[in-house]
Amino acid sequence: MARARTFIAVELPRDIRDACVDLQESLARAAPEVKWVEEENLHITLLFLGEVDDRDLLTVCRAAQKACAGVEPFALEVKGAGCFGDARQPRTIWVGTGEGTAELVALHAALEEAMLDLRGYRREDRRFTPHVTLGRAKSNEPAEDLPAALLRERDWKGGECDVSQVRVLSSELRREGPVYAVLSTVKLKKS
Repeated sequence: MARARTFIAVELPRDIRDACVDLQESLARAAPEVKWVEEENLHITLLFLGEVDDRDLLTVCRAAQKACAGVEPFALEVKGAGCFGDARQPRTIWVGTGEGTAELVALHAALEEAMLDLRGYRREDRRFTPHVTLGRAKSNEPAEDLPAALLRERDWKGGECDVSQVRVLSSELRREGPVYAVLSTVKLKKS
């Protein structure tokens, strides 16, 4: 049986992705041992479902649709740079969210609740922290200049957008990086 590496995300408009790329280029000077995410793959993951049987993908898309039907569209601000792990040896470099964070957390909770009834999905142990992954460390080599660079960018502003839909996506891992395919576009509650 075929399986698809599946996740649910908020895609970002071009202007915010462009701002993220500019930030990646700035941070790359301070963190040379990082694999930077390609512009077309910059997004906010709401829920990572892992490997899903092809026969269950329609059920996942319907569950996402049901969860989103009761969620009002909202404004979202992308801002502030940081990392997971120690800034000298980060695992992941990211940008966060400002206005709209509470709504993203509520949307995540609604989607997670809908997916718990499906075969194979279980709640994550860690708390959901909305973010856009900019890059991941390729090695354990210390990045001595990165803490200062992240400190300079803590008030970085990437822009604002309206969140009125989410996407159910599959991800095929390739040597040059992941390739995403849209399985379903799910609209939030109509006003």
